[in-house]
Amino acid sequence: MKRHGYHLFSRMFVPITVLCVFLCSVSGCKKTEVELPVVSVSPAVRENVEIYGEYVGRARAQQFVEVRARVEGYLERMLFDEGTYVDKGQVLFVINQEQYKARVDKVKAQLQKDESQEHKAKRDLERIRPLYEQNAASQLDYDNAVAAYEAAKASAAMSRADLAQAELELGYTTVRSPLSGYVSERNVDLGSLVGPGAKSLLVTIVKSDTVLIDFSMTALDYLKSKERNVEFGGKNEERSWQPYVTVTLADNTVYPYKGTLDFADPQVDPQTGTFSVRAEMPNPSHAILPGQFTKVKLLVDVREGATVIPRRSLMIEKGGAHIFVLRPDSTVEKRFIETGPEVQNNVVVERGLNPGEKVVVEGQHKLSPGMKVKVSATNNENKGKGQS
Repeated sequence: MKRHGYHLFSRMFVPITVLCVFLCSVSGCKKTEVELPVVSVSPAVRENVEIYGEYVGRARAQQFVEVRARVEGYLERMLFDEGTYVDKGQVLFVINQEQYKARVDKVKAQLQKDESQEHKAKRDLERIRPLYEQNAASQLDYDNAVAAYEAAKASAAMSRADLAQAELELGYTTVRSPLSGYVSERNVDLGSLVGPGAKSLLVTIVKSDTVLIDFSMTALDYLKSKERNVEFGGKNEERSWQPYVTVTLADNTVYPYKGTLDFADPQVDPQTGTFSVRAEMPNPSHAILPGQFTKVKLLVDVREGATVIPRRSLMIEKGGAHIFVLRPDSTVEKRFIETGPEVQNNVVVERGLNPGEKVVVEGQHKLSPGMKVKVSATNNENKGKGQS
């Protein structure tokens, strides 16, 4: 019985073996190939990297002058339209002039009287001097004549000073613009009593063809600038670039003009840890209004000839930042690098990578050191791109 079963199994095994051989010959029975991971790479490039700092600034007029009444009187005339442009020296207001004209006339009359007295005293002195020299007049008479002349001369000088003061006050009744600029709304009405003892502020003049942008920087910004030999508020002729400022307006549009730094506070505010910086910016179209808040973007450094890679190629772990570099034999190397500032979607590599080396930018999370990879067929789109 056992032998019969053995022969039966033998007769069944031969056809199964033949069938397997036939199927292998049809399908090929090739050895399964290991599928390589597909990655995208980008070369590290050398380029000049501009580094910016962003701050909140406030605009103010280059010149802002308060026009005040310097003499007291009733406001008679206003000779401008509020909010319009006025020229330097243009008449803005006229204060009642009657009392000041009367004072001028009075002082002129007094000056005429004093000058007459001076001339008489001078003639008297000239008459008595030869008599005194001939001993025909006493010393007392001569001294009295000299004193009278000196007193008359002093009185005339005083009257001339009073006349100058009176004419000056009369001139103050005509209020002129001290500079060219835009005039604000008036602070007083016609007929109001104005002057140093009443309402003195009449109007303000704003010169805003050029505006000043004030903002604050941190002490850390200052230290970093010193490391790179950047002087805020000064100009370094040896450097190929200079710090400049651009601003973003309230509608998120970038103002077309650039400003230059012209002042940096020499000390840090101990309460805020910041120091004040000022930029001067052209404003010919008056798009920036004094008092307006703006977003300030300041060029704080230019890293010339820096090695740059895409930010997405960087991986961070406890040991530091690392990337995968593609070798000529299509294997990858895990390499730790020292990174610098990030600019947009790129990062500067300080050490550990040379320009031209290919860095894995996609698919690096599935790699291990020494692994052989396949570069994506669409990778040519990323070649030579230093920024994304």
